[in-house]
Amino acid sequence: MRRSLVLTDEKARHPFLASLPPHVRLGEQPVAIARSQPGWAKDLRDFLAAYCACFIAVSLYIA
Repeated sequence: MRRSLVLTDEKARHPFLASLPPHVRLGEQPVAIARSQPGWAKDLRDFLAAYCACFIAVSLYIA
C-alpha cells in the first residue's frame, strides 16, 4: 500500500490552498443580502447624518 507523505491536495497548486480542506477551497455561491428598507430612504438618512456631522465638526473647528 502506497501512502502519500503529505496530507494536501496536489491539484490546489498553491501551498495555502493545498492546506485548506476541500469544502472550504471549493467555496459556495454568494448569498444575496436582503435590504431591510427598500429604496432610497436609508441612503438619504445616512447621507444627512454624515452631512450634519461634518457640518458640526467644521463649525466647531472654525469657531
